[in-house]
Amino acid sequence: MAECGRKALSVLEAARSRYESLQISDDVFGESGDDSSDNPFYSTSGDSNSDNCCMEAGDDQRAGETGNCQSGGPPGSVSKIQAEEDGWSDTLQDITVAPYNETYGPTQRMPATATCMDFFQLFVPDNAIQNMVTQTNMYAKKYQERFGSDEGWRNVTAAEMKAFLGFVTSTSVHRCESVLSIWSSGFFSNRSIALKMSQVRFEKILKYFHIVAFRSSHGSHGLYKIQPFLDSLQQSFGCSTFRPSQTQVLHEPLIDEDPVFINTCTERELRKRRKRKFSLWVRQCTSTGFICQIYVHLKEGQGPDGLATLKNKPQLHSMVAKQLCQNLSGRNSIIFTGPSITSLNLYQEFEKQEIYCCGLLSTRKSDCTGLPQCMLVNPESPQQRGQSRSMMRGNTSLISWYNKGHFRFLTNAYSPTKEGVIIKRKSGEIPCPLAVEAFAAHLSYICKYDDKYSKYFIFHKPNKTWQQVFWLTISIAINNAYILYKMSDAYHVKRYSRAQFGERLVRELLDLDDCSPTQ
Repeated sequence: MAECGRKALSVLEAARSRYESLQISDDVFGESGDDSSDNPFYSTSGDSNSDNCCMEAGDDQRAGETGNCQSGGPPGSVSKIQAEEDGWSDTLQDITVAPYNETYGPTQRMPATATCMDFFQLFVPDNAIQNMVTQTNMYAKKYQERFGSDEGWRNVTAAEMKAFLGFVTSTSVHRCESVLSIWSSGFFSNRSIALKMSQVRFEKILKYFHIVAFRSSHGSHGLYKIQPFLDSLQQSFGCSTFRPSQTQVLHEPLIDEDPVFINTCTERELRKRRKRKFSLWVRQCTSTGFICQIYVHLKEGQGPDGLATLKNKPQLHSMVAKQLCQNLSGRNSIIFTGPSITSLNLYQEFEKQEIYCCGLLSTRKSDCTGLPQCMLVNPESPQQRGQSRSMMRGNTSLISWYNKGHFRFLTNAYSPTKEGVIIKRKSGEIPCPLAVEAFAAHLSYICKYDDKYSKYFIFHKPNKTWQQVFWLTISIAINNAYILYKMSDAYHVKRYSRAQFGERLVRELLDLDDCSPTQ
């Protein structure tokens, strides 16, 4: 037993040593249990599946991919003869990505005395809150002019608006489905903060709450009620507060319903809930988890950029990727993408802008236009675990790698001639191309981030789409604020966990005298 323990420890030490060059940082939340200091790709907890959360997804595609191959390959793929004419070759060569000269991290140094509110207001400053106050009062006035006066209403103030944000944000700390539970006598009641505002007053503000009170002649798309706030948030997520590392990922973060709620609620409650009418895409730093840019796509109706008119999913996802990467030109960034975004045409377009990519390829979900069919067909002969084959066109490599299933990768960021290794607790070292190693490590970190990120959603679930987007982006802003806090001198004064940070922020928004989080 002791020898097995020493062997497992040596495998983990080898993993940590090897991945230092990939800039995978420690878990920013520091709450993942016994293995919180490890790279999540090499989790040591028995119940964790983070080491295969990204890579095992390809196994589910094998049956569909085999069917496609028997019929001549996926749409857009080309024969071997055509591929050779297009420049695809079995001859492999080294490629070099220009060095990344920027240092990732916060762009401004926060003092050791900075509060949780100070970090939050890097993204939601006082002028944004004052705008909420103005627009809410304007909407209340217009509403009452049309439908009759509301005797219980009085204009909201900035202090009340902060308290309103604090009450709703508290649902992310205490995991209560309804914010009104704060004033109840049930399990989720919270008398310590309920005294700050009456339930009646809170419901009045909730009724009239608005970011944009009236539709303008220039803004008629579905997100017009929140677009100014999104624009402000985008700017603050950018280089004004944080510089991302060279490696970033484009993906849809986990924003599904809380699994505890889904398992405990009745069928009637489930039927009441409306299906989400938007999708959220992000560009995220793989070294810290900081979300650098967001893109909201409405599934119905017209968006601000016309993407809602695109019905072809690969085309839509390609346009989303361009929107998310529009500020990366000339920076030599390396972008990791999932199957829905990965495509040869997009990668070639990005390479011209000095943006390099590495992505998982699926014959069912990806745009396979211009890719050789011979690389997308599963060979009939049995494959050994870790076996791979590659073809190149210019600086772009198409890699087929076997690990209990065929996985395909497209990249112009890593040389196909360079070997890597994936280290697992039970299987030991599995050889693979360096592109596969990098993809697995970085995407697994993001999977681990998502597992924790979903725990701190604001649980308040309004019916209106713009309000759903608003509270979701507020959740992202709070998570980003915590990342900046952990990278600042303030963290060394009081080492708050993510839960404690959220609780303290709530109390600061409510302007309570005792702002210390409960232990």
